[in-house]
Amino acid sequence: MKTLLDTTKIGSMSLKNRFISAAIGDAAETGGHLTETILKKYETLAKGGVGTIITGFTLVDEMEGSYAIPAMYANSFVDEYIKMTDIVHAYKANIILQLVYIGSYVMGDPGNRSILGPSAVANINNGIVPKEMTISEIKDIQTKFAQAAVRAKKAGFDGIEIHAAHGFLLSQFLTPYYNRRSDSYGGPIENRARMILETYSTVRQAVGNEYPIWIKINCTDGIEGGISVDDFRYVCAELSRLGVNAIEVSGNWIDRLQDKTPYFKDEAAMISEDNQVAVVLTGGNRDYTQMEQLLNNTNIGYFGMARPFLSDPNLPIRYEKEHSKRTRCVSCNACLAPENVGSCILNKSV
Repeated sequence: MKTLLDTTKIGSMSLKNRFISAAIGDAAETGGHLTETILKKYETLAKGGVGTIITGFTLVDEMEGSYAIPAMYANSFVDEYIKMTDIVHAYKANIILQLVYIGSYVMGDPGNRSILGPSAVANINNGIVPKEMTISEIKDIQTKFAQAAVRAKKAGFDGIEIHAAHGFLLSQFLTPYYNRRSDSYGGPIENRARMILETYSTVRQAVGNEYPIWIKINCTDGIEGGISVDDFRYVCAELSRLGVNAIEVSGNWIDRLQDKTPYFKDEAAMISEDNQVAVVLTGGNRDYTQMEQLLNNTNIGYFGMARPFLSDPNLPIRYEKEHSKRTRCVSCNACLAPENVGSCILNKSV
């Protein structure tokens, strides 16, 4: 019988348990530089016993550098990230750098620069209409992902994750609502998937066959004209065929908050059966018994949690000692409120 505390391998990476600390965005200093608060966050997570940490999304392009988001778009960032990886590795945990291009899902002041998108379609969240990318701009962004991945490797990260979910640029290429192109990057799923598949292949060529590459992808966008289940299955199959090491299944979780089981369990189980690839299920993982059942009744192998680690960074150690049934987190979402700045209200002194 498989357990959540099993030691496993994904490609060349050894994992001391099946708990994944899923990405939670970080507030960086001006210019995308790390803060002591960020370093302390990852030290706390690693000390708590998690097997693998995925960082908050990290910018690949200096054009988006006005956002208060960590960055890896220049060689000058490598040394400060070495400090981060050394801290995490001291506790025998893995750390994966999540790479992103934001696009029209603007997160701060974009200044006067052009906002890029697959098509000139207003973003549902903010009304911003991006410039439709040229083929040259598409290739440039793919190269920037690869360059950032090479820097991550130099900085000691155990792998990288391509963020192709949650309405950011790569996710938009998959979504018919946002992608209305008539060239080889638009139309049928074989074309809409091209941006992600080429980005993966460009990164793979840059970092080599042994370096772990994960990807985070939506199984649902929660909007009319969003990605279909068939499209999701196609992209995952192609990524698996190309050799991606792990697929983290996510999506629009707001629509599934009433679900008392992991939000995307059915879609994750589906691709775990379809493909020979490690599958990480993220979203709504609160009940350890449910996770154990999914682990043993499907091919889902890993369980990502974000809010529960805000509530209790020590949950892997606590689970190992007490074999408790549930996490402390009850998905109240108070941690999303500005006044709580990403902290759990259960940890506030009265």
